[in-house]
Amino acid sequence: MAADIPIDQPIVLTAGEARVLGALVEKEVTTPDYYPLSLNALGNACNQRSNREPVMNLDEDDLRQALNGLERKQLAGRARSSDGRVTKYEHWLGEAFNFSRAETALMCVLLLRGPQTPGELRGRTERLHSFDEISDVLAGLGKLMERQPPLAALLPRLPGTKESRYAHLLSGPVESIIIPVAAGATEHPAHNPEHENRIAQLEVTVEELRQEVASLRQKIESLLG
Repeated sequence: MAADIPIDQPIVLTAGEARVLGALVEKEVTTPDYYPLSLNALGNACNQRSNREPVMNLDEDDLRQALNGLERKQLAGRARSSDGRVTKYEHWLGEAFNFSRAETALMCVLLLRGPQTPGELRGRTERLHSFDEISDVLAGLGKLMERQPPLAALLPRLPGTKESRYAHLLSGPVESIIIPVAAGATEHPAHNPEHENRIAQLEVTVEELRQEVASLRQKIESLLG
């Protein structure tokens, strides 16, 4: 049985541990009839070629090593309800962090697919939790970022992109959070997650207003026509 863990201390997962934990969280919701997972089913979930970034090829030894690490961190391990014939595994993420369903869904997809924009997260969490608006996604990400220590971070916007991406911090700091100094520059602007989050929310609001205006225009044209 999972005990309380010191969540005020940073947790650093290996890539294999992050994939195993994300797969367990996902399959609990999407395939509840087959959860907890056998080692074989867990391997298939971790190594599937869809909805994973990067695609991995974890063998049985990799899976056992990851499960041992997660059990030491009290985040996953042998299922308490296992009948003993086939060893099965479950996650204890809810017991460790007391996540809401929204936070669980966001953390799951971030573990499985790496840094993503709010729009990508909204679409990819649909089977786990339904976010009515992008603002609900941002609110969930905000709660993860406000944890002590933070469990998610806002990354600098990539050149040529409109939206910022978010990443989980369960595998330690994300290097790209620090903006590199451009050649010839003496310093770079201070990274301000609160400011960038506000900009992202404003961009979402503008897009929603644009869609509403387009819808109204179509209705007016239909009435006039």
